[in-house]
Amino acid sequence: MSATPADAEFVEFVRARQHQLIRAARLYCGDHHAAEDLVQDALVKLASRWESVREGSPDAYVRRILYRDAVSRWRKWGREVPYAVQAGEPDLLDSETAPAEVDAWVDGSQVRQALAELPPRQRAVIVLRYFEDLSEADIADALGCSTGTVKSQASKALQKLRALMPEVAGSSRAGGGER
Repeated sequence: MSATPADAEFVEFVRARQHQLIRAARLYCGDHHAAEDLVQDALVKLASRWESVREGSPDAYVRRILYRDAVSRWRKWGREVPYAVQAGEPDLLDSETAPAEVDAWVDGSQVRQALAELPPRQRAVIVLRYFEDLSEADIADALGCSTGTVKSQASKALQKLRALMPEVAGSSRAGGGER
C-alpha cells in the first residue's frame, strides 16, 4: 500500500503538534503517562476521520477529542493520584526544554495541583486559553459549547485558582497596572 498525500499531511500534522497536544493533555489529566495515552487515542480517532477533517480544523477536532476523552477518563477513574506522583518521582514532562514562557509557569507543581482541583471543563478552558493561547471562539469550537459558556467557565476557574494560589494572584495584581 502506498502513502497518499493525505497520509503525508496527517504525519506532518502529528509531528508538528504532538508535543503541544501531550502538554495540553497533561494539564487536563495531571499525569504524563495518561496524557500520552489520551493523545495516542485521539490521534487514532483523528486518523480515521482525517479525510473529512483535514480541510476544516483538525486542531479543534483533536482538542475536542482530547477534552472529551479526558472527561470520560476522569469520570471513570475519579481524581486518582498516580503512584509516581505520590512517590515524588520526576516527571518526564519536566525534562523537556520549554519553548514558551508559560511553560516555566506551568512547570510549577503548585499550578498543576491547582489545575487538578478544577472541574474538567474549567480546567480545559484555562488550558486552552492561557496555555494554548486560543480565542474564546476557538475554545468554544474545540469544546462544543458557546462563547458565553467559555467566558463563565473561565471566570469561575480564575476565581478558584486565585483562591487556591493567593500569593500568585497577589503578585500578578500588584504588577498589573503597567501595560
